Amino acid sequence: MEKTFRRILLTRMKFIGDVVLTTPLIRTLRDTFPDAYLAYLGDAQSVSLLEHNPYLNEIIPFNFSSKGVFSRNTFLEQVRIAALLRKKKFDLAIDLFCNPRSALLTFATGAPVRVGGDLHLRGKLYTIRIRDDGTPKSAIDFHYQSLKAAGIQPLHYKTEIFLTGKEKADALEFLKQQGIDVTKRIVAIHPGATWPSKMWLPERFAELSGRIAKELSTPAFFTAGPNDLDVIQKVQRLASGKVFTLPVLPLRKLAAVLSQCSVFVTNDCGPMHIAVAVGTPTIGIFGPGEENIWFPYTQEFPDGSSKHSALRKDVPCHPCHLNVCNRTGDEYMECMKLLSVEEVLREVKKRLVNEKWKIEDKKDLWEKS
Repeated sequence: MEKTFRRILLTRMKFIGDVVLTTPLIRTLRDTFPDAYLAYLGDAQSVSLLEHNPYLNEIIPFNFSSKGVFSRNTFLEQVRIAALLRKKKFDLAIDLFCNPRSALLTFATGAPVRVGGDLHLRGKLYTIRIRDDGTPKSAIDFHYQSLKAAGIQPLHYKTEIFLTGKEKADALEFLKQQGIDVTKRIVAIHPGATWPSKMWLPERFAELSGRIAKELSTPAFFTAGPNDLDVIQKVQRLASGKVFTLPVLPLRKLAAVLSQCSVFVTNDCGPMHIAVAVGTPTIGIFGPGEENIWFPYTQEFPDGSSKHSALRKDVPCHPCHLNVCNRTGDEYMECMKLLSVEEVLREVKKRLVNEKWKIEDKKDLWEKS
């Protein structure tokens, strides 16, 4: 590496899963420049997941106004952050989002080397402009194009979220307070997603939770995001037996809760990436999305079987990238209808067999909590 950077800014401004998918880049930058000052800029909610990351020197949260991204408060926050970035005197700034706001903030750093996409007029705000080469690649490899453009080679691909012992202990205590038996292996289920087209059928989530409890004698509970109230209520109405549903949790608390589970079943959404990053065996259900891009997870159990699994059915319209399915009749949401409860339950069973979870492993956390 000919060029040595001393002060580096990495930014992915929005979206929970996307921020988690950039964590391998953080570790690569630290290994490549062990003495550099490394900062990360992103929206306050998402970058909370980067707290306690030992490879970062600073997290710079951008507080989007609850009134909208174009509100006066958000504009004032942009001015504040721009001034702050200028004072930091970065010599390398890498923008992984490349929308107009992130491009302007990257430019505001004054860094002599600024990496971003060759996109319309805002591409002129970067000193190194990149275009996707068009070859199929995972989201992690897509982001690595930006580092390669600055002469930095990929070193890591595992995503990671760092939780403290207290956060894990508090999560166990919280689960106990919800009436969940934490002395057993636990399965968490997330029936929501950002878009309706990404949601497996509520009745199948309901059946899955009942069969897990009955056939596997394993506690199962549902998690929810802030916009998942309707789908959660549908699942609750359809489910048989006792249903545990957690309230909407702050992201780090959700991460800690998922870290205490033996399996997580989820649609293609942010919590899917959180679960993998805390080491929980994860089953991702895909419809319109492409698992080869958004599920780049290959960690294995000691016996060589996959720790994580992406489930998707082939249909003629895949990948559609639609937020709402545009097919009608029996073909409506066909990609999700074709995936049976039996198939998902089979994957859950595989992970419960392979997961080397022992009650003794968590005794110390129970005692602390």
